Amino acid sequence: MAGKNRKKKNDPGAGVLATNRKALRDFHILEKIEAGIVLSGTEVKSCKQGLISVQEGYVHVDDRMEAWLVGCTIQPYDHGNIYNHPSTRERKLLLHKKEIERLYGKIREKGLTIVPLKVYLSKGKVKIRIGLAKGKNVVDKRDTIKKRESDRDSARAMCNFNNR
Repeated sequence: MAGKNRKKKNDPGAGVLATNRKALRDFHILEKIEAGIVLSGTEVKSCKQGLISVQEGYVHVDDRMEAWLVGCTIQPYDHGNIYNHPSTRERKLLLHKKEIERLYGKIREKGLTIVPLKVYLSKGKVKIRIGLAKGKNVVDKRDTIKKRESDRDSARAMCNFNNR
C-alpha cells in the first residue's frame, strides 16, 4: 500500500552516474540512443559508487553486428575479492538488431562516430545514452563558446533588470 502513494522522481538528473561533457564540447550530436550495458556484479557496484569514467570511450560496431563500448573505465570495486573485474575492458551494449544495423550504416559515412554521453540508472538497471556524432572543427568550437557567453550575458542582464 505504501508504494501507491510514493511520488515519482521528475528530476532529469536523478540517477546520473557519469557524464561525458567532453563529447558535447568536441562533437555535434546528431542523434541520441539509449542502450543497456552487459556488466558483472562488481562493475554494477562500482558504477553505483560513481567510479566510472566515459571521457575516453567510444562505441565500436563489429562485423557480427554487435556494439561494444571501448575505452570506458570502471574502477575495481573497493570490497571486491579475487573475482573483481578488470578496469578497462570492452563491454557489450544491448541494442535491437535494426538499431545496430542503422548505426553501422551511418558510421560508415565519413566523419561520423558513436560516443557515450552519460551513464545513468533506470529502474535499477545501468543504462548508457550514446550519440551519433560528427566532430567539430576549431571554428565551430569557438562559435559554441561565443554563443554560450552571449547567452550568459543576456541572462545576467535580464536578472539585473528584473532585480531593480
